[in-house]
Amino acid sequence: MNVTYDFRFEDGRQVEFRVTDQPARVTGKVPAWVKLEHCQCSNCPLKRESSPECPAALEILPVVEAFQAEDAYQKVDVRVTDDRRDYHKQTALEEALRSLLGLKMATSGCPVLAELKSMAVHHLPFASSDEFIMRSVSHYLLEQYFVKRNHGEPDWELKGLVERNQRLQLVNQALWQRIHSVCKGDSNLKALLNFFSMASSVSFSLESQLRKLEAKMKGE
Repeated sequence: MNVTYDFRFEDGRQVEFRVTDQPARVTGKVPAWVKLEHCQCSNCPLKRESSPECPAALEILPVVEAFQAEDAYQKVDVRVTDDRRDYHKQTALEEALRSLLGLKMATSGCPVLAELKSMAVHHLPFASSDEFIMRSVSHYLLEQYFVKRNHGEPDWELKGLVERNQRLQLVNQALWQRIHSVCKGDSNLKALLNFFSMASSVSFSLESQLRKLEAKMKGE
C-alpha cells in the first residue's frame, strides 16, 4: 500500500504525507503524549517493556505536529494518490484530516486498530457516514462468508462488528485525550471526534443506520 495526501492551503503552503503498510519507527526523542503509558487505552494489550511508545500515537505524531495550531474549518485543496487512482477535493481541513488519521491509525501496528487494516487496503478518502457504514458492514459480511467457506460459524447478525467498534471507540477516546493537551488549534481534535462519531454509529445505532441504507437502496 502506498497512499499520498497532498494538502494545499489558500496561503500557498503545501504539506504532504505518505502512508504505507509499514508502521512508523522511533527516530529520536518523542513527546510525552506518545509514550505508551500516557492515557493508555483501557483495552491495550501492550506493555511498556516491549513497546515504550503507543504505535498509533507514534504514527499520527507528524500529522498532529503539522496541524496542531490550525483552524479546523479553513478550506484546503487535497489530492490523495494511491497505486490505482487519484482523488481530489476542496474541503474543510478537519474532513481531510479525519480521512488521513483514520488510515494512519489502521496501519500503525496497534493490535486493536489492526482490525481495520484490511479495510485500509481499500481506503476510500473523504468517506461519508453512509459510506463508512456501508463499507464496514460489507467488509464484515465478506469476512463472515470466508468464515463459512472455511467451515466456521459465521456471524450474520453483525454482533461481532458492534463489539469490534466498541473496542475501537476505547482507542479513539484515549487518542483524543493524548493529543488534547498539545493542540493549540482544533483541527486534529475535530478530526478525531468526527472519526469517533462514525465508529460510534456502528456500535450504538447500527440498526437505525441499516434501515436508512435499506430505504435508500429501495429508492424511498
